[in-house]
Amino acid sequence: MTTATTGTESGRPAQVHLTRLTLSNFRNYASLSLGLRPGAVVLTGENGAGKTNLLEAVSFLSPGRGLRRAKLEEVTRRGSSDGFAVHAEVDGPFGTCRIGTGTAGAGTEGPESVRRVRINGEPQRSAEAMLDWLRVIWLTPAMDSLFTGPSADRRRFLDRLVLAIDPAHGRRAADYEKAMRSRNRLFADDVRDDAWFDAIETQMAETGVAIAAARAEMLRLLAAMIDRLPADSPFPKAVLALEGTVDESIARKPAVDVEEEFRARLRQERPRDRAAGRALEGPHRSELLVRHAPKDMPAESCSTGEQKALLVGLVLAHARLTSELSGMVPILLLDEISAHFDGDRRAALFEILEDLNCQAFMTGTERALFSSLEGKALFLTVSGGAVEPAP
Repeated sequence: MTTATTGTESGRPAQVHLTRLTLSNFRNYASLSLGLRPGAVVLTGENGAGKTNLLEAVSFLSPGRGLRRAKLEEVTRRGSSDGFAVHAEVDGPFGTCRIGTGTAGAGTEGPESVRRVRINGEPQRSAEAMLDWLRVIWLTPAMDSLFTGPSADRRRFLDRLVLAIDPAHGRRAADYEKAMRSRNRLFADDVRDDAWFDAIETQMAETGVAIAAARAEMLRLLAAMIDRLPADSPFPKAVLALEGTVDESIARKPAVDVEEEFRARLRQERPRDRAAGRALEGPHRSELLVRHAPKDMPAESCSTGEQKALLVGLVLAHARLTSELSGMVPILLLDEISAHFDGDRRAALFEILEDLNCQAFMTGTERALFSSLEGKALFLTVSGGAVEPAP
């Protein structure tokens, strides 16, 4: 797993923050230009005012489909005929950078590839180029069911964790998915040519084992970070593990041997996969297992409040890990983060964020939930596609 070496002379990770965010035809924002500053940014307003839309816009400053995983045509403001645009000025270890992304000028219909990225005015080949300038991590109410929902959600969560410190992970995942779809298409077309299958399965084995190895390394690093955290933290420690054929092999054998083993298994299981119409084994079927360490209990068996605290603890530990490995403090997007915590736990969260030295965007319907940040945070009021400094 490769990481950046950026940092400050003091040895602390460099702070990265947005100084300005400009939107055009993004969700309910026809046009917006917002000045920002380091530290906590608190967005308050009624439900449906557009608070989460602002967080989603910031999440588009990273690879992928944003914190809602929305289709591009869903992001574009209704009535717009020319797509959306998100522009940001980012202040970091290399000075100020201008990042722009969106579909403006490319139409609002079509695949994800129509999304464009420019950095300092220069077009980029992929969205992964933004990872050279900033890392963005988010936590949303939709993730509250992470431990009880489909295993695909946990895999996606884990892959986002990996991507934040290993920019190549997104390309591995895309290549694996492409190869797997090609194999599924051969099944659908009733192709029986072994040479075609052998070529595709070789690619699946190479990329699939690389994905499993990167995930395993992330869990190892994250476990080491969690072990360093105080035992009396208000956000309980988690124990993480991966369950799956390739995952179990990568823990015991060299990657080259696991590749050959996985390739042979794919060849052996062709009849079964043909009947199912898809590959039934591989990293796309892995399961992320999470336990509440202090209670030694599976996360899915914990109370709703315990699950939320466990998830927040995981995200905060990952933010610390990302800071150390990338040399850049990530920007955090915390949607409705305070709604389910009491005052003491909210205050503890805000202290951790301050210690992280990160720019953290937080939303809520009531300003009172963020009372311990008075005099420290930038408070903004969101209403109907407009954002104003709070009185």
